[in-house]
Amino acid sequence: MSDQINPPQVQDHQPGRETEMHPKPQYMPRYPGSGRLKDKVAIVTGGDSGIGRAVAVLFAREGAEVALVYLEETEDAAITADAIKAEGKQALLLRGDVGDKTFCDNVVGQVIEQFGKLDVLVNNAAEQHPKKDVEEITPQQLRETFETNLFGYFYMAQAALPYLGEGSAIVNTTSVTAYRGSPELVDYASTKGAIVAFTRSLSGQLAEKGIRVNAVAPGPIWTPLIPATFDAEKVAEFGASQPLKRPGQPNEVAPSYLFLACEDASYITGQVLHPNGGEIING
Repeated sequence: MSDQINPPQVQDHQPGRETEMHPKPQYMPRYPGSGRLKDKVAIVTGGDSGIGRAVAVLFAREGAEVALVYLEETEDAAITADAIKAEGKQALLLRGDVGDKTFCDNVVGQVIEQFGKLDVLVNNAAEQHPKKDVEEITPQQLRETFETNLFGYFYMAQAALPYLGEGSAIVNTTSVTAYRGSPELVDYASTKGAIVAFTRSLSGQLAEKGIRVNAVAPGPIWTPLIPATFDAEKVAEFGASQPLKRPGQPNEVAPSYLFLACEDASYITGQVLHPNGGEIING
């Protein structure tokens, strides 16, 4: 097909495995570090692959120790951990479901035990399950999507806040679908819209404490979630409709998270950045 971007491919499990993708997403930072997160400690949920992996490795290059939270993708997580260690930083691997509040509490507890502090929380874990008809969305799917994509953000923020102080940052992953909708991802898009409201509301609550809360709304990015979500034809065409005529790579999105996490964004809170290949949206 004339607009094929990547080879057709599918995966039969969520949120997908980067080891099974071809070509592999580009995650390594594209420039030398400058110490923008020197001596910081960060948690990245969904940090094993995709955007989370690129963010974690970039944070390490900029000087942060990183805790990677992942669901079950052990091989992907190990590759990310090796990349962090290659940057001279520590990687703490924490496997579990962010939809479980007890697990989220334990994540933060282990980070404090390992590193003694916490400076940056990146809420990034997500799942999506396309359905052409809203009536096909089962109560179980609706519940699980909200538990991962929204409840997990609440739980992680609640667990982290006792350890965050002035100058700390929370960065949430929303999506372009929060702004333009997605007919086949009604429940997923709904969670992403809620994350925008969560970001704006929490930023106002925490401003007086000097804790900044922002978000990133990626467009079509080449991550394991794509072949784990769509059929082979859609995967092959993924990103072709954007003004830049291609999907973005994780390492093209990660700098948005770095900017919002570091002091470069010291006067920015309650905002959303839009690395989406040129799509103009409101908000």
